[in-house]
Amino acid sequence: MPQEQKVRQLVRKIVYRTLGISDSGSRRSRPIVSELDIRDLPPGSTFEVPPGAILTPLARQVAMDRSIKLTEGSPAASPTAAKMTGPSPARPSQQGEPIAIGADHGGYAMKQMLIDVLESAGYTVIDCGTDSTDSVDYPDFALAVAQLVSQGKAARGVIIDGAGIGSCMAANKVPGVRAAMCYDQATAHNSREHNNANVLTLGAGLLGDNLARQILETWLKIDFAGGRHARRVDKITEIEKRYLK
Repeated sequence: MPQEQKVRQLVRKIVYRTLGISDSGSRRSRPIVSELDIRDLPPGSTFEVPPGAILTPLARQVAMDRSIKLTEGSPAASPTAAKMTGPSPARPSQQGEPIAIGADHGGYAMKQMLIDVLESAGYTVIDCGTDSTDSVDYPDFALAVAQLVSQGKAARGVIIDGAGIGSCMAANKVPGVRAAMCYDQATAHNSREHNNANVLTLGAGLLGDNLARQILETWLKIDFAGGRHARRVDKITEIEKRYLK
């Protein structure tokens, strides 16, 4: 058996076991799209994912790294017969668009670095602090950023603390905010395309500067896909409204 076929069988076994899906002959197998299907495609091309296929996290990451757009294909599409087209341009940076950014002491250095990234891309930066590495409480800065986004004074927000988790929790308490903690380009892409996230949280203790920059740039350039995702985001909003009464 060829080595690649062995790898594909192993990937299928691991994915099915992780998801609790039976791979027996009693039910139709779902196709698996792995990094093997993505890695040799031309950068900037488009890959049609077969309906019902399982896309592995590594496949999504490889697609992000190579700027390959993943789309839902027709029922006849398959991983080995992907339709490829030219690059799909992302939305360019909006000159002057206000972006609020804040951090606690653990995220201060990364905040300063990302401010430079934002300003270089043409954004108007609203710096909500902190202004040093002196110990502070992350909810204060998460709230400051989230309020600006909720009030429409900032188009989007970015918050950095040690792990990104606490700031995400705090920001999501503010009505109208959909904060997402992202740890790679794939989660940044998904949070925007599927969830219409308007606040990004990052963990300075978990990410290096280069990866944080890539996550931010990806998160800023991806637009919300709408469609079926809009219905699901609307349901999130309805849950929020239910508890505001």
